[in-house]
Amino acid sequence: MHSTPPHPPPPHPQSFPHNSPKDPRGHPLLCVLLLSLLSLLLLLLSLSSPHSPPPPSSSSSDAAASAAAAAAGVAEIPSIAYLISGRSGDGDRILRLLLAAYHPGNLYLLHLDRAAPRAQRERLARAARAALRGGARNVHVVGEPDFANPRGASALAAALHGAAVLLRLSPRWGWFVNLDASDYPLVTQDDLLHVFSFLPKDLNFIQHSSYIGWRESRRIRPIIVDPGLYLSTRADVFYATQKRELPDAYKLFTGDSSVILSRKFIEYCILGTNNLPRTLLMYYSNMPSPHLNYFHTVLCNSPEFNRTVVNHNLHYVTWDMSSRKEPRLLTLDDVANLTRSGVAFATQFAKDDPALDRIDQEILGRGPGRVVPGGWCLGGGRGDPCSKWGSPNVLRPGRRAMDLANAIAQLLTPENLYSHQCIWD
Repeated sequence: MHSTPPHPPPPHPQSFPHNSPKDPRGHPLLCVLLLSLLSLLLLLLSLSSPHSPPPPSSSSSDAAASAAAAAAGVAEIPSIAYLISGRSGDGDRILRLLLAAYHPGNLYLLHLDRAAPRAQRERLARAARAALRGGARNVHVVGEPDFANPRGASALAAALHGAAVLLRLSPRWGWFVNLDASDYPLVTQDDLLHVFSFLPKDLNFIQHSSYIGWRESRRIRPIIVDPGLYLSTRADVFYATQKRELPDAYKLFTGDSSVILSRKFIEYCILGTNNLPRTLLMYYSNMPSPHLNYFHTVLCNSPEFNRTVVNHNLHYVTWDMSSRKEPRLLTLDDVANLTRSGVAFATQFAKDDPALDRIDQEILGRGPGRVVPGGWCLGGGRGDPCSKWGSPNVLRPGRRAMDLANAIAQLLTPENLYSHQCIWD
């Protein structure tokens, strides 16, 4: 099973989140989404010409104004902040992922787990500068990294640290995307930025559910301690003998670790004065794998944000059929389904899997050791279309942009959006 836009059975008509209107037609975001949906449908008819919008306006943070401008055929090119994380020995994988997802208008933060020797981080920084030929001013490597044990809270702490650094590095970006070294893009950045330029900037793409099931006994009620939060050497988590009760002050949600979150929501989690993000952070700090739950629970328990959620993270994933609890590795046999999926990224690949070469050749048009060509590439010598750089404000989306726009348009239809959004089972 893969993660194309989901179509679960419709929920009970009274199952909308607390503190939210039960009739979505009265919600102001619906008007914005309808304009965005219209824009995306128009976009499907206009992908043959380069995207060169006018300079950004001071009201770019206003979602309604952005959507109205998009409906009129004018869209501001967004910027995306990427946190790309890996473990010791993942430097080459991170570099390949960086080149496959690179665009000069975006921002990139590369994080190698603290277990990796400092020499690996220095080598990664040098390799990124060399591959981008001195144009890597928007690429940064975390010099004082965190442990990021996916079984404990240190992985969530590393993600929040990365998001905070990205906020500090630039005021321009509109969405936060976290990628693991085993992930890979299925669209060019020109495709992704072109489609996202027609969307409200407050949308959050995150796979989520309030159905806990087996997770209650395995990942919610157990109490653990993650030594990665307080030791300078790696040590695995350990479990307490006690079990905790389920909370009644808020509803728990769970999902995937891969997310696409708005800048406004990231600021709410890190800089905001509302105490809910900190309360939930304290609650999840002693829970197994809290990075699979934290953002999902904060979003769906926040009246300010629970209507901005799209129940899909735009990632393709297939599950281990024996357990249905972990994604399985993708292979060359999956490429056909990847191409048809219409989503932006895929999770997860083995290092140097032949499927990556095929994606580079057939989908991204990327040569070995080079970035994916975009509208900012002015050609040059030695057969490298990006040996000379032009304006990052010129986008040349390809055929995959149409697939992505169609997938998102389906997700944003009112009957799909509101029936799959923060449902309280």
